[in-house]
Amino acid sequence: MTSGRLLIVSNRLPVAASMTPDGVRLTPSSGGLATGLRPWHEQSAGLWIGWPGEGSWCSGEQRALLDRELDTRALVPVHLSPDQVDRFYHGFANRVLWPLFHYLIDRVPVNATGWKSYQEANEAFAEAVSAHYRPGDTIWVHDYQLLLLPMLLRERLPRARIGFFLHIPFPASEVFRILPWRHEILHGMLGADLLGFHTHAYLRHFVASLLHVDGLEVDFDRVRVGEREARLGTFPMGVDASEFERIAREPDVQAEAEAIRSDAGDRRILLGIDRLDYTKGIPRRLQAIKRLLVDDPELADRIRYIQVAVPSRGKMDSYQKFRRQVEESVGEINGAHGTLRSTPVHYMHQAVSLRQLVALYCAADVMLVTPLRDGMNLVSKEFVASRVDNDGVLILSEFAGASAELDGALVVNPYDVGAIAANIRRALAMAPSERHARMKGLRQRVVEHDLGNWAKTFLDDLALAGSAEPAFPASAPEAALLTSLLAAARGAADVRLLLDYDGTLVPIARSPGLAAPDAELLALLRALAALPQTHVEIVSGRPREILEAWFDDLPIALWAEHGFWYRRAPGEAWEAAAVLRPEWLKRVLPILEQFTASTPGAQIEIKSASVAWHYRGARREFGARQAHELRMLLGDALSNQPLEVLEGKKVIEIRLRGVSKARVIYEMETHALANAMVIAIGDDRTDEELFRALPASSITIAVGARPTRAKFRVDDHRAVRQLLRALVGDSDDTPLLPGQSALGEVSA
Repeated sequence: MTSGRLLIVSNRLPVAASMTPDGVRLTPSSGGLATGLRPWHEQSAGLWIGWPGEGSWCSGEQRALLDRELDTRALVPVHLSPDQVDRFYHGFANRVLWPLFHYLIDRVPVNATGWKSYQEANEAFAEAVSAHYRPGDTIWVHDYQLLLLPMLLRERLPRARIGFFLHIPFPASEVFRILPWRHEILHGMLGADLLGFHTHAYLRHFVASLLHVDGLEVDFDRVRVGEREARLGTFPMGVDASEFERIAREPDVQAEAEAIRSDAGDRRILLGIDRLDYTKGIPRRLQAIKRLLVDDPELADRIRYIQVAVPSRGKMDSYQKFRRQVEESVGEINGAHGTLRSTPVHYMHQAVSLRQLVALYCAADVMLVTPLRDGMNLVSKEFVASRVDNDGVLILSEFAGASAELDGALVVNPYDVGAIAANIRRALAMAPSERHARMKGLRQRVVEHDLGNWAKTFLDDLALAGSAEPAFPASAPEAALLTSLLAAARGAADVRLLLDYDGTLVPIARSPGLAAPDAELLALLRALAALPQTHVEIVSGRPREILEAWFDDLPIALWAEHGFWYRRAPGEAWEAAAVLRPEWLKRVLPILEQFTASTPGAQIEIKSASVAWHYRGARREFGARQAHELRMLLGDALSNQPLEVLEGKKVIEIRLRGVSKARVIYEMETHALANAMVIAIGDDRTDEELFRALPASSITIAVGARPTRAKFRVDDHRAVRQLLRALVGDSDDTPLLPGQSALGEVSA
């Protein structure tokens, strides 16, 4: 994360404001976002900007008092009138965007209104943020109520670092394109430097919408927007696992859980905790309970289903109608299957405290989380985090984002009432050993990928994706690069020359096997290595066997597979960055084989620590389209694996997460790095990782016209070789390309 302040922007502030006879009352929100980001808000001495709630509808004097109280907590109010809230929030955001993004198209009004109010509200947020922004601040915008805000901020603050995270699903392109305002919404989102989604599926849908609506193609995780780039990523949100664990171990919470179990007697406890929202699947869940009781009436004395329905958007007619529907279903089940002593469904339409919530989690035998569609669903993770006894069974909708992570859950189709009922039976009959094994795995995932990890990962990525990063290099005289390069090298006591191979020292070949070094290149590398105090290192994605075969008799260091393998000098043993775990290859290889079979000219290259899919030999447009589909598919398939998908020139590579060319720098001793002149040259995105890790004093050179962090640019491998010949004093000083300069210095 950057050293500046963090400005968090959300529809609601993390407090609920109200006016009392004694003055202003600010009640902290207990939601995951408010809880998770509070430490970042405080540590950065930043601001939280949002609407303070209906309590802000007060007189001028009271509002001034409210604003002063909010200011003491570094909270900035965006004051919206009752009419604005009705049209913007209750109207467009929750009557149009909410159901559409959750695939409930029939709930979208035919004559949707509120778009103008939605625009005006986003403008109001933009004015508030702009008024408090300082250079160096990081702005993090949240959720579907503020989809237009990133671009509104970009227009006002061109150099600001802006992140956006969508907490609900992004729908399939065919659904999103129903919106008349689809262009405006996508344009608004693309004002961010980094756009985050819970899952790869949502990211894939967003990418498809960019292509179909605006004709924008995404280059792996980046999309060009005018003269800048927006980056895309997946960041599955977690919960504050340590806090739920702590509460679950408190004696009074344990006692409350025991009281709930005691009240149930011999009956097994099924639990559902949801906001009272039509996306949560409560009616179908009740139908599943009803089917269980109809098929086996004796279950009425053996189970108790507790449904907590937290009030939500109660002023909207559709939600009032939905509440009546749910309560009628509860009454029907209890009327048909209840007795004088008990009822099978215990229904509560109320909010519960955090401790009551955790007590319910601890008491439950089976947790039912079956939304029709949900961005993530943190209730499932809260339940897991609370089960310090490693017991309980989680039944989880396949349409909740959490299902992509929580492998130990029983995953169901929430529209299939029979499947829900069958999985309840399975959960009730599950052996203790299986329950414990499943919960242990679930807890490991939830604890490791908690809320703090989510926030840190996003903010770290945003720090690297900020708008201060240069776009395409501007042209500059050829002499500027040569002068800088030669002066730096000749004046240094220690020169480290870090060279990529394919596309940098040799052209990209149609087949990887056709790119062997020619005699001229080998002689040039040998001459460079013979220079006083000069260390030459090839940093390539190639397997170590190939690099060793090509360069074994040269006195240079070799880095294979993007930094996974390292050999300091000829004859020395190769060192690995991590312990190899080849079992993941079994998961990846069938996918690559399928795409190879359907892409003439493509081929697979299996390395010791990674596997690459080359499409150099495929037809250009078809190969690029297949590569795009493969990237999206691999993103979904590997979301739970310690792997990452990397894009290079005409190649998609799957490697261990955390292994990159930046390892070259990490392996250098601090003293050696501080006193060395490092010259790094590379042609694709894998080299950007190296450029990013290098000290500011280094000379970094990108090959080809592309967005880069490098200070300089050359056109191709021929220009690279001419520079290297100049270093050894063997330059003919001829232009690198006839009639033009091939060199450019990156503008600041």
